[in-house]
Amino acid sequence: MQLQRQNNYKSFSWIFLLVVIAFPGIKPLKAQTVIDTVAVEIEAEHVIESDSLYYPEHSARRATLYSMVLPGLGQAYNEKYWKIPIIYGGFTVFYFLIQYNNTEYQLFKDAYYHKVAYGDSDEPVNEYEVKYDVETLLSAKNDYRRNRDLNYILTGVWYALNVIDAAVDAHLFSWNVDPDLSLSVEPDFYTPTMLGQNPGGGVKLTLRF
Repeated sequence: MQLQRQNNYKSFSWIFLLVVIAFPGIKPLKAQTVIDTVAVEIEAEHVIESDSLYYPEHSARRATLYSMVLPGLGQAYNEKYWKIPIIYGGFTVFYFLIQYNNTEYQLFKDAYYHKVAYGDSDEPVNEYEVKYDVETLLSAKNDYRRNRDLNYILTGVWYALNVIDAAVDAHLFSWNVDPDLSLSVEPDFYTPTMLGQNPGGGVKLTLRF
């Protein structure tokens, strides 16, 4: 076995010597070069893994569920914090509109039913019964009820928009915009040609991407 190894080593040495003599421009690969290459590859893989751990995947599903559970939470997950006051501002407006229309509806309803039932023979339940006739009370009652119900619907729409906004923002969260993307507006002039075109000018729009 030892003799066979020595013979293999001698054969390899002669082949290596012949290659060096035949191709003098070829230099033997240094072990340090191989080590440096492997080290760079390992370091690059480590950086990629570290970046993956540091920047987790942004989930549109998670943002949607967050906004469904608590409006504005999905926007916070998307780091769009400036949208949260707008969302709750809208809910506040709808809340007061619903309260106002419902209060007026109850007052006109009580006045209408009491006036229809007792007329002027009983003490009025509120000032509306004194100020308005039966037809006006009925019309106002229906108008305020309709406005109240409409604001209920708009509140639901506002809630749905909050969820949709969070989902769309989450989908676009990792979308990169090329810094070279630009739109330039500049004047453009053209000179007369052989076809008889008169000189003139205009505006040129240039989109670079």
